[in-house]
Amino acid sequence: MAQLLQGYSTNIETSMTSPAATPPHHDHPALAAARQALLDLPAPEPVPAVSMIAEGRLAIVGDLDAALGWAERLVAQRDVFVLASGPAVELDPDLAFTVAFADHIALCGHLGAFELSWQQQGQAVRQIADVVLDLSPTALLNRVELPPGYLAPGRDPLDQALAVIDLLAFDGEFEKPRYVTVNDRLCAHSRAQKAGCSNCIDSCASAAIRSDGEKIALDPYLCQGCGTCTTVCPSGALSFQYPRVADAGLALKRQLQAWREAGGGAPAILFHSAESGSKALATLQRQGRSLPADFITVECWSADSVGLELLLGAVAFGACRVAVLGAGSHDLAPLRRQAVLGQAILGGLGFAGDYLRIVDSEADADWPAALADWPAPAALKPAEFRLLGDKRASLEFIIDHLVKQSSAVPESIELPAGAPFGSVAVSDACTLCMACAGACPAGALKAAADAPRLSFVERNCLQCGLCENTCPEQAITLTPRLLLKDRRHERLLREAEVFCCTSCGKPMGAAPTILNMISKLAGHSMFASPEAKARLSMCGDCRVVDLIQHEDGLKAREMTE
Repeated sequence: MAQLLQGYSTNIETSMTSPAATPPHHDHPALAAARQALLDLPAPEPVPAVSMIAEGRLAIVGDLDAALGWAERLVAQRDVFVLASGPAVELDPDLAFTVAFADHIALCGHLGAFELSWQQQGQAVRQIADVVLDLSPTALLNRVELPPGYLAPGRDPLDQALAVIDLLAFDGEFEKPRYVTVNDRLCAHSRAQKAGCSNCIDSCASAAIRSDGEKIALDPYLCQGCGTCTTVCPSGALSFQYPRVADAGLALKRQLQAWREAGGGAPAILFHSAESGSKALATLQRQGRSLPADFITVECWSADSVGLELLLGAVAFGACRVAVLGAGSHDLAPLRRQAVLGQAILGGLGFAGDYLRIVDSEADADWPAALADWPAPAALKPAEFRLLGDKRASLEFIIDHLVKQSSAVPESIELPAGAPFGSVAVSDACTLCMACAGACPAGALKAAADAPRLSFVERNCLQCGLCENTCPEQAITLTPRLLLKDRRHERLLREAEVFCCTSCGKPMGAAPTILNMISKLAGHSMFASPEAKARLSMCGDCRVVDLIQHEDGLKAREMTE
């Protein structure tokens, strides 16, 4: 590739698996051992990339006077197209660029493939551009994270000039990593047009994720790699790749192991982002301040990608305190929910103390002092396993390890709303139609093949709500919790007798389902007579026979011309 896309210059092979510039610390002999252990790790497999090509097509949108001014300046350097808002006016026919007039302009796409669309004389018109300078009073794109190649500086001339300088840099071929992979098989977004989990769509800052029928669709060209979607995904259908959790977990494990072997005491971990977090640490160093001596800094592409498996995984590997420096985060709320969830699990198992924290460096200028004053809870015996690419499997290993270290294991731990673990209960209104079992994306609800019987495996439950939304009788209730005893066992939720045909004795289905159907149809005019009502409890064959034998209506053989 000719160039790396601006903002994506971090080396794919070394992100989170090699130390950044020496962070501000007091001298600590174990730190050198931890850094060396990181350097000794083999390079992870390269991350696949997507490429984008900008060939000089510049679209300028907005007020006519401002747009024409910039178009005249840039027409010698770019292929300029102006889309002015408002009614059409007469312009100099010798202009070296095209001008169109439109209202209700829409914009979609990404660097090298932006698409402007509008209506002109009742016809839909489209224009493709590589980059877009949006001078509209209200920006065409309203997102937290705007796509590269699109800038909306507003009306200020200085801001417009700076935006033009940035846009002129987008010329040539660019690439960026595929930060996130999607496993449709694990997605709990929707089933049979019933809504389930939409955590990733709700949290995506770049509008890169959308609903696509039963699943979600992720646009790798729009994705900017914040990783929040992978953090909030309950099933692991979305997995962060820059770096992969397995590589990050191995780096954590080796560093903590080297720290202990070098004689370090109870270690602590500070995750930080490669750009904003590193800048915050560099600023700290320039100010002559330092982190507490027992904190190992771990660089990742985005702090928002540090999910529950990494937070609890670090504790399982022997860290007594795990913090995430939130510098650069779009929204710390998802990270805080992960920390609350992890702390609830640790506290429920009897591990006293504050193990997990999210550090808001913008709100607290003295955050290093807060880390220094953070009392260190007891460290756990380090785990031997490695984190896997499968999110749920990694969490299973971690929970099993925490349970083994606990002196008093409760039957279950109450968790906050939105937790990806929990129980399902069915009321007497359940007719065993098994719609919930068909909708469950994780195999937590199971329909027996030999009898009307609904069972449940709690360890598989994602609490996505698909079963609750699918149930026609509204008989299902979800309860967030972490079951610790027998969570892998299949337990019976509801069982019923088989309803048999009242004429021939042939099995027809679950008794509650058939009886529910009979009760709903009994008031219909077609089943007003006792004979017609009795046919509702017959199988299809017997119903036809009974109709032929007892129906008094005109028969075909009795018809005459």
